[in-house]
Amino acid sequence: MKTNYLIGLSLVFILSLGFSSCKSKKAVTKAASNNEIGTILEEMPCENAGRSDKNFFRATSMATSSDLQLAKEKALILAKQRLTTLINSTTKTVTERYANEREIGDAGEFEQSFENMTREVAEETLNNIVVTCEKASVLDNKRYRAFVAIEVAKDDILNGLSRQISNNSKLQLDFDRSKFEETYNQEMEDYAKKNSL
Repeated sequence: MKTNYLIGLSLVFILSLGFSSCKSKKAVTKAASNNEIGTILEEMPCENAGRSDKNFFRATSMATSSDLQLAKEKALILAKQRLTTLINSTTKTVTERYANEREIGDAGEFEQSFENMTREVAEETLNNIVVTCEKASVLDNKRYRAFVAIEVAKDDILNGLSRQISNNSKLQLDFDRSKFEETYNQEMEDYAKKNSL
């Protein structure tokens, strides 16, 4: 029930973004005042708390609404979507590297099965996220803007994948946890280096 509510809320938010993006856009001139373009922030609230490193997948987001609680919920949904995308793309890269290094017979089938499993684990892990930063502000037009940063430990994802694999006899044949973990840790370190300040 809660999942259906979040999915419904996500769809409403995405549709509202789609409709707002269809409006004509005014060109911003050099003479534009702060009211027309808003105040430019050097650093967004919660941005630093939303940077992934070698131990945690992290995501940050912002949303606006006339209702404070709705703004917070929308920001959290967007952050979860970003986190899921990050987990899926990173794990896909790890799986491809692992399959190539291990010279698995039907690597395509292995990767597809692993990709499906990763989506399940990512969705399951979203129930264990930690909110590391949450801030809100009131705009001049009396609307609320919410900022949020969330994280999940990389080990939670790795343990979830291992648990799923132990239930799949076909994947178990091609899975060497220590080798996969080594590849996974290397990818997380590479990602952290690329995204360090």
